[in-house]
Amino acid sequence: MLRTFVPALVLAAIAAMACVALDTPLPWMIGPLFSTAAACMLGARLAAPVQAREAGQWAIGTALGLYFSAPVLAALARNLAWIVLAVAFTVCLGIACGALLRRLSGCDAATAFFAMAVGGASEMAVQAERHGAAVDRVAAAHSLRIMLVVATIPFTVRWLGRHGWGDGLDAFLPLAARVDGAGLALLALLTSVCALLLKRIRLPNAWVIGPLLMAMALTAAGIELSRLPEWMVRCGQLLIGVSLGTRFTRAFVHTAPRYLAAVAGCTLAMLLLAGLFAMVVAQVTSLHPGTMILATSPGGIAEMSLTARVLHLGVPVVTAFHVSRMMFVVLTIGPLYRGWQRLRRPA
Repeated sequence: MLRTFVPALVLAAIAAMACVALDTPLPWMIGPLFSTAAACMLGARLAAPVQAREAGQWAIGTALGLYFSAPVLAALARNLAWIVLAVAFTVCLGIACGALLRRLSGCDAATAFFAMAVGGASEMAVQAERHGAAVDRVAAAHSLRIMLVVATIPFTVRWLGRHGWGDGLDAFLPLAARVDGAGLALLALLTSVCALLLKRIRLPNAWVIGPLLMAMALTAAGIELSRLPEWMVRCGQLLIGVSLGTRFTRAFVHTAPRYLAAVAGCTLAMLLLAGLFAMVVAQVTSLHPGTMILATSPGGIAEMSLTARVLHLGVPVVTAFHVSRMMFVVLTIGPLYRGWQRLRRPA
């Protein structure tokens, strides 16, 4: 594994520093993601162990949890109705795009449904296998979806911010303001134990959700152990970027071209509709437009919450929206698929 992982890390670090020099948004994730993906699709043998992805998820989950002070949680509670509405909208959007994908690509109904369901790639692949879908195509669709989201949303939000919205208008700050060695060690221990417990009970995204919940509980209680050093957050982004990028192997390139083109088209349609929905919600509420675009986008928790952090937008809002959606989709996707199948059958 070291023979494939170390070169991936070197390439990722070089690409990340190049993105820093180019002043791209989210450089420590975008650089590693696109550089390793390009290298793998060209035939390079690069890989990332599961532990690397989990370490990256731990860093991001912990960093995000430190934003959830008691006043922030109270503010989120006031927006609970909008979180519920956004979850319902995204689920319905995924179902509609699943029907569109089936029409455009000619794939079977189960594959189309789980390929467009906005949930974690691994959880959707497991559900796809249970319902007789083509697991490899479902996994390929989710990899492509994340790639397209990361390639468009951070750049779009920053560009819009520079043309009228402005960064920092919806800023939240972590409760802990400094790095404390002993406090950081204790924080790492507590968050890791929580992650291991959630992993043991097979909760999805345990290494994001576990540290997030533990750090959130400590922060809400006013306990300031330590903030995470910035180098840890950057390493977490790099490891997640490498883990995502190394999924794009040569075999991925040779996946049915019509199917991948249809997935790309459906994902772009999903991004556009989610963006319009976000703008409507932002107009009705006092929530920042950039925050809402990130909160309602069909991306992952880590990618969108990190973008909010880098652009000084509403990190707790974006995180709360994505965690709520992820939990709802994971718990209900099976019954939703069966209900969708019954609706499709002729009376």
